[in-house]
Amino acid sequence: MTYQIRKAAVLGSGVMGSGIAAHLANIGIPVLLLDIVPPKLSADDEAKGLTYDNPMFRNKFAATALEKLQKQKPAPLTTKKSLSLLTPGNFEDHLDQLKDVDWIIEVVVENLDIKKSLYEKIENVRKPGTIISSNTSGISIEAMTEGRSEDFQKHFLGTHFFNPPRYLKLLEIIPTETTSPEVVEFMTVFGEDRLGKGVVIAKDTPNFIGNRIGTYGLQVTLHEMLERGYTIGEIDSITGTLIGRPTSATFRTLDVVGLDTYMHVAKNVYDQTTGEEQKIFELPEVVTKMIDNGWIGAKAKQGFYVKKGRDIMELDMKTFEYVPTQKMKAPSIEMAKQQKGLANKVKTLLYAKDRAGEILWNTLTPTMLYAAQLHGEIADDIVSIDNAMKWGFGWTQGPFEIWDAIGVKKSVDMLKEEGKEIPELVQSLLDKGYETFYKEENGDTYFFDGSDYQAVQVNEKAIDLKQYKKKHGVIKKNSGASLIDLGDGIALLEFHSQSNAIGLDIIQMINIAVDEVERNFKGLVIGNQGKNFCVGANLGMILMEAQDDNIFELDFVIRSFQNAMLKIKYSGKPVVAAPFQMTLGGGAEVCLPAAHIQASMETYMGLVEVGVGLIPGGGGNVNLYQKHLKGLPNGVPTDYQHIANKVFESIAMAKTSTSAEEARENNFLDFADGISVNPDHLIYDAKQAALSLFEAGYVAPKRAKVPVTGDSGYATLLLAAEGMFSSGFISEHDLKIAKKLAYVLSGGKIPYGTRVDEQYLLDLEREAFLSLVAEPKSQQRMQHMLVKGKPLRN
Repeated sequence: MTYQIRKAAVLGSGVMGSGIAAHLANIGIPVLLLDIVPPKLSADDEAKGLTYDNPMFRNKFAATALEKLQKQKPAPLTTKKSLSLLTPGNFEDHLDQLKDVDWIIEVVVENLDIKKSLYEKIENVRKPGTIISSNTSGISIEAMTEGRSEDFQKHFLGTHFFNPPRYLKLLEIIPTETTSPEVVEFMTVFGEDRLGKGVVIAKDTPNFIGNRIGTYGLQVTLHEMLERGYTIGEIDSITGTLIGRPTSATFRTLDVVGLDTYMHVAKNVYDQTTGEEQKIFELPEVVTKMIDNGWIGAKAKQGFYVKKGRDIMELDMKTFEYVPTQKMKAPSIEMAKQQKGLANKVKTLLYAKDRAGEILWNTLTPTMLYAAQLHGEIADDIVSIDNAMKWGFGWTQGPFEIWDAIGVKKSVDMLKEEGKEIPELVQSLLDKGYETFYKEENGDTYFFDGSDYQAVQVNEKAIDLKQYKKKHGVIKKNSGASLIDLGDGIALLEFHSQSNAIGLDIIQMINIAVDEVERNFKGLVIGNQGKNFCVGANLGMILMEAQDDNIFELDFVIRSFQNAMLKIKYSGKPVVAAPFQMTLGGGAEVCLPAAHIQASMETYMGLVEVGVGLIPGGGGNVNLYQKHLKGLPNGVPTDYQHIANKVFESIAMAKTSTSAEEARENNFLDFADGISVNPDHLIYDAKQAALSLFEAGYVAPKRAKVPVTGDSGYATLLLAAEGMFSSGFISEHDLKIAKKLAYVLSGGKIPYGTRVDEQYLLDLEREAFLSLVAEPKSQQRMQHMLVKGKPLRN
């Protein structure tokens, strides 16, 4: 049977249900969001004149959830336009509409009887072949199908999303013994390709993979902290980014999750285990006391931490009072910070004989042992376990990757000395004379399966550039970028300077790449797999040259940058930009002239140079203006002033999109540009876009003159800027920057509608940039950004 998901229904409109519904709407799938009818009219309902039969009352829970989606942060929706794909309803009036959907996702309260009762009703209305899944985080998937028909059981499985669904990558798929293999295969591909998730197949065990191991690690840390007298701040200062975990570390994570939610997750495993394992999942008394007090975390504005004024205070677990936060102080911490690479940092800390080393050894090694002990029980392979922890909990390394980093044999010898029992998987590895759970050969990765090494199966769309370069090498590279042959006639230009900042090295490689592609390739992709695509030009270099009054040198750099962007724009072979995450300033300027942009769904794009006292200098002004003009129909009178106003506002206010969809609404992307939901597929998708353009007979755009608003448009923009200054919205220096920007966008003192050469506008842009970079207040802004990492208002 061929499966398709054209429409879905989410049953349960709580935080998780509405978040899943929002994510489906983000990828263009219409969703019916249902919940129970409220038990009675509230005073507010009666004041509005509602009755029990009024749809506004009966759909209230689902409708209210949709209203909350627009206010939540981080935003569940990539654009408010997605709301139009979400339809609220209730179980009593709209359950029959389930006959029209292809996927039904149950996200109701964690109660088996309630779920089974709902499934009975679903079975009466669903059409055969409709996929049904539960988002439960712990109830047995197998038990839910009892009493259901063969077709229901064949199409039923667990699909456990992690919160918030838009942002967290992990999707655990949990089949039952009766789930059709075709359904599992379809949902795996759908999860990766359409939902953009990292999918792992989990077994039907308590809390599956991520929550089972993640909760165990949190519980071990809680018990160790209380037993050994560490403070909350001390633990968080060493269990975050220092060891490859999120900045929220341990206790800030628990505050975000909510202790009430965490209690249910821990209790679920506690109720289904015995002995020493069960003891670990027992909540300490102080935590239950916090829950009784209502100190459940961020949603109660009080948990392990509380904000008092501007200060963040931590809970003293002995006195139960909030005190100033304190960080761990130990020699190994400073030593670890000096190490290069996460593996070396973790190894330095774990083997240290000080307070930091002891707590990390006593919390990380039990978690690693536990993961190895559960191999085969919660998942068939270590890859699924490691991926679940990385994708669901934000770990940089999974438990088996950590083990490889610290040395399996050395750590096992120490664990044996402590009297710890070594799981069969680990002992088998060592008995065979192997040293690591993973190994690389010829650019391919293999994992230990309990008896020997097996190749890690990778989706062909998930191109790992680090591995790819090991296997295929590079064509040419310098300190800022590498040119790589992606195969099928497509080359890739990868930025890898510090923070991917654009300097002369990257500019040089852009020129080399375009020339090489025009000679020997079908197209070029500009992309990378750093933390961000590119956050702009090399600000440190610009400031240094400005302070040394090297305006001639800066003029050369800006001119070179502009010329490189022209080279991208007018290349005879298609150039596709593949932005993701922060794509700011110069990063956006690299994308705007490309023949096509293939953006990750999570792309935050904007021309933000005013924040450092400048305006775009690499053609960003004219290219964004032209991007706005591009979608206008031929032969229709055009209000150039309206377009100039929009571009001016976007740049002057440093507007940055909160998603690729919003970047499209801001005209950084146009209707033909693409969006990749799965970030791991971005390079592949960009490659396919470049191939498609070439095979469709791509022809480079011809240089055409640009219509501008001239002196009347300049006066209009100036009036708006002076109004903002008079109202106190912008400073005097902001006004100076705005005047320069207005002059560039309007084309200067020429008549409205004059068509000017692109180079004329680039010259105006470069002159304005160089005049601003010499301003002391602009230099103060640049200095502040480099030191503090945020804009200065001066």
